[in-house]
Amino acid sequence: MTHFLLALVSTALINNFVLQWPLGVDPLLQAPTDSARQRIHALGLATTVLMLVSCVLGHVLYRGALLPWGLESLQLFLWLPLSVLLIKPLLQLLSRALPNVPFDGLWPLLLGNASALGLLLIATGENLGLATLSAMSLGAGLGFWLVLSLFSDLRQRISNNDIPLPWRGLPIDLISAGLLAVAFFGFNGLIKT
Repeated sequence: MTHFLLALVSTALINNFVLQWPLGVDPLLQAPTDSARQRIHALGLATTVLMLVSCVLGHVLYRGALLPWGLESLQLFLWLPLSVLLIKPLLQLLSRALPNVPFDGLWPLLLGNASALGLLLIATGENLGLATLSAMSLGAGLGFWLVLSLFSDLRQRISNNDIPLPWRGLPIDLISAGLLAVAFFGFNGLIKT
C-alpha cells in the first residue's frame, strides 16, 4: 500500500509529466483560456481517466500479447491506436456519467497528450508491475489536472495585468510554465527512499 501511495504522490508532484517531463505540455498551452472553470476540470478528469484506462489496457496487452510472442518492438503500434481509439468512448461515457460537465470538443486536446504513451514506455523500460503502473498513471493524471488548474489561475491573473505587447500570448505562457516548474521542483526532497 505504501508503494502504491509513493508512486502516486511521486508521479503527481515530484516527477510531474507536464513540468518535469514535458509530455503533456501541448494540451496545457492549448487549454481554453476564457472558458469556465468546469471546462478545465473536464479536461483534467478526461485526461486522468484516459491515462488510467489506456495505461492499464496497454500494459495488459503488452504482457499478454506482445511479450509471449516476442513482439516487443511493436509496442508503439499497439499503444498509439489503443489510446486514440479510447478517446471517443471515454468522452461519451464521461458525458453520460456527468451530464453537467462539458466534455464536448476535448478530443483534440486529449489526442495531443503524449503522457499515456510516455508512461507506458517508461513502465516497460523499468519493468513495472500493473499496480505500480496504475498508481503512476493515476498520479500522472492527477498531476496534470493540478498543473492545469494552477496554470489556468495563473493565466487569469496575468490577463488582468499590463503586459508589454511582445510578451503577450505564448511567451508569457512559457515563462509562467517555467516558473510553475521551478515551484514544483521544490517537492524534490519530499520523498526519500
